[in-house]
Amino acid sequence: MTLPIPQPAIDAIIGAGRRMDRRNWVPATAGNLSVRLAEGRVAVTRSGIHKGHLTPEAIVAVDLQGQPEDPALRPSAETLLHCGIYRRFPAAGAVLHGHSIANTVLSRRAGKSLDLARYELLKAFPGLATHDARVAVPVFDNDQDIPRLQAAVEARWAALDVIPPGYLIRGHGVYVWAREMEAALARLEALEFMLECELLEGRIG
Repeated sequence: MTLPIPQPAIDAIIGAGRRMDRRNWVPATAGNLSVRLAEGRVAVTRSGIHKGHLTPEAIVAVDLQGQPEDPALRPSAETLLHCGIYRRFPAAGAVLHGHSIANTVLSRRAGKSLDLARYELLKAFPGLATHDARVAVPVFDNDQDIPRLQAAVEARWAALDVIPPGYLIRGHGVYVWAREMEAALARLEALEFMLECELLEGRIG
């Protein structure tokens, strides 16, 4: 018997999808959103559905290996990336993936990381009490083989002393996570603001 997805998790995902849609961060059917549930379960958006028009039926429950509880339902193709975050970070309670213009363009031009320095909104990242800081946001080459991409992410995490709560996929989008959905949204908005600033600075030289 499949357990129902708790209503607060459904409401959090639907609300986040609408909020991201208003900022044009999930165009067409791009992006995916998830919330950690109890007992090793995850609620995640289904594949091919616009995130600004989510309904309860657009959300599916999977285990931490990305397997749907109802085999007839197809979760997002990138569910394994969400599950990888939940497995690695026990405190993570929500994961957001968006496709903004800024993160898409800047990740195409970046090397293995994108440096953000001396922004007031860096304080949205954990452990940073001042703007006078620098964060290297990891950038990974895009790969349609999601298990292989997740392996590359995990290998980079293993090599870092401090892991920022977000990363970019080149030409594709951004992933962020936090303890709960509101914190994840705040972190995404802070990161996207800084990326827009970087994009604008590049335009004006």
